[in-house]
Amino acid sequence: MIPLPRRPLLAGLLALPCAARAAAPSAAPVQALLNGLAALCKSGKSTPFATRAATFAPIVDASFDLQAILIASIGPRWTGFPPQAQADLLAAFRAFTIASWVANFDSDDGQIFELTPTPRQIGADEAITTRILPPTGDPTRLDFVMRNTNSTWKAIDILIDGSISRAAVQRSDFRGLLKDGSPAPLTASLKAKAAELAH
Repeated sequence: MIPLPRRPLLAGLLALPCAARAAAPSAAPVQALLNGLAALCKSGKSTPFATRAATFAPIVDASFDLQAILIASIGPRWTGFPPQAQADLLAAFRAFTIASWVANFDSDDGQIFELTPTPRQIGADEAITTRILPPTGDPTRLDFVMRNTNSTWKAIDILIDGSISRAAVQRSDFRGLLKDGSPAPLTASLKAKAAELAH
């Protein structure tokens, strides 16, 4: 993922309505992601973190274009990184993304997650709208921006409240770690964060 909003907003994407069905092809990966989150919540902390992460990793790979997200978050500097540095950074970003989802979805707090199966167009991409409905308080909206590459739909961004791009927020967060032109500090930071989330 793509780093997520703060846990209080996300802890309840757990009581996934079984009746929710993805009508558009672009909505299917989002529905699969939600099903995976529901399974994570059911297993909870009684299941070792590493086991939950290993189970959820293929869902992240199928739902998100992590390389496209990472490139968008880094910007033009990406093309200047050596291939091995790119591979190391992508692996660290993937591990951090998986750990973020697993750490945030470790119990069922009774919130409801709604998916609107009809997408809205954003240029050539499509956005699938979802909402978190907590037991009390206002709902939180997350739009998954989906892109069709080689006939496969994957998320390339998440819009919080329908407008705040997580890729743009990450770009700001990453800037300081990339100021010397080397990806090594960002790679190390993502590895450390993933390890911290796993404890």
